[in-house]
Amino acid sequence: MNGRAILPLACLLGAVLPTFAGPGAPGHTHSHGYSAGQPGDPNKPARVVHVAMREAGRKMTFDPDHIAVHKDEQIRFVIDNDGIYNHEFVLATTAENRKHAEVMKKYPDMEHDDPNAKRVAPYTRGEILWRFTKTGVFEFACLIPGHREAGMTGKIDVK
Repeated sequence: MNGRAILPLACLLGAVLPTFAGPGAPGHTHSHGYSAGQPGDPNKPARVVHVAMREAGRKMTFDPDHIAVHKDEQIRFVIDNDGIYNHEFVLATTAENRKHAEVMKKYPDMEHDDPNAKRVAPYTRGEILWRFTKTGVFEFACLIPGHREAGMTGKIDVK
């Protein structure tokens, strides 16, 4: 596996978020779903949203970088890495992604393959099937060290 650590996002967040009695840290629980909703049901219809990950000089981007979604809508994100570097698509709140990005600086070889996160190698494709059960503004970001700082974030508005 090329010596890379693969840890579930839930394990990583558990390492950086305090533990509380009851359902868990705000916005992150194992028994009640994820902050931005829940994994999708492959037996139900989904709107397909294509997202490309790219580099242009020192800038790294998602295209599109803003997506509008309706509450309870199921989305199949088809994520194409058109760049020459590995990239990630991690769906959470901005605060969760920022905390997670700090941990990634300590463990830069960590890879994600969770219901709400996918690492995609150069010139390949990944998918995430997601149902947005909560309203609000959520973020997708690449948490590989330096990528978020280079602009690799996007917003999802759920109404």
